Amino acid sequence: MTVRHDDVSLRITHCGVCYADVIWTKNRHNDSVYPLVPGHEIAGVVTEVGSDVKGFKLGDHVAVGTYVNSCRDCDNCNSFLENHCSKFVFTFNGVDTDGTVTKGGYSSHIVVHERYCYKIPDGYPLEKAAPLVCAGITVYTPMMRHNMKQPGKSLGVVGLGGLGHMAVKFGKAFGLKVTVLSTSESKRDEAISLLGADNFVVSSDIRQMESLKNSLDFIVDTASGDHPFDPYLALLKVGGIMALVGFPGEIRVHPATLNLGARTLSGSVTGGTKDTQEMINFCTANKIYPDIELIKIDYINEALERLVNRDVRYRFVIDIESSLK
Repeated sequence: MTVRHDDVSLRITHCGVCYADVIWTKNRHNDSVYPLVPGHEIAGVVTEVGSDVKGFKLGDHVAVGTYVNSCRDCDNCNSFLENHCSKFVFTFNGVDTDGTVTKGGYSSHIVVHERYCYKIPDGYPLEKAAPLVCAGITVYTPMMRHNMKQPGKSLGVVGLGGLGHMAVKFGKAFGLKVTVLSTSESKRDEAISLLGADNFVVSSDIRQMESLKNSLDFIVDTASGDHPFDPYLALLKVGGIMALVGFPGEIRVHPATLNLGARTLSGSVTGGTKDTQEMINFCTANKIYPDIELIKIDYINEALERLVNRDVRYRFVIDIESSLK
């Protein structure tokens, strides 16, 4: 691949496995372009830089996330909200400015413009860095935007998958009192013992939910399956904020649930380049690491099926480097 004056080429060592990989490999949005190469949680080592690249050098550890291009000139790009640019280009199955279809991280290497490449600080494991650039940034962005970084306040996390477990880790790092809300009682022990949550509630248990009413300052909802919203919103204090990062089939809310508590229901998707680098640096400084299951590429079909069945704690990461040996 040609490395232009502002590009960075990297040898991919690891790639996280996201539910997006399931969606597009199975053509669930009816827009998949085959042959398709999934993967947008990419970590690796710089092998070449363009003549004008100042921020990266050979041997640097870097990451590439969910997008590899944007217009770089609109209000959103100028505010480092490239993820909301109308010309945002997905890392895989996107159409780039030259008309080519982008290919993702289930690969040996990738070339990207330096703006969409992130420095992984020395000492942070590459296999753990990969999930940060999708799962990590997807929950970090709304937490920062809604000022959830307030020690002593209370956070509810709906769902305990790849995104949810990162929301718990960020919540604890911010000094919040964290309650995990899950449909599965089986996750109680790991939520509290492994991830350090302060409380665990089975969301289908009306009595447990009733005990939490009007008690939370914030909720991060990572669930993508269809679920009711009013029972969760009712847990918020007056003025509380619930940030939705999943994609359920629809959202139905009784107006009184929002109006009577002056509550906010907010949406968010991935994050801008500035926030992404800041989040990676925050994880390094605070020793926040995703919990992963490392696999080789020949296991990917089983991994994708296990992802559909929610049988992963909490993120599959493909060891690309050893898979190619």
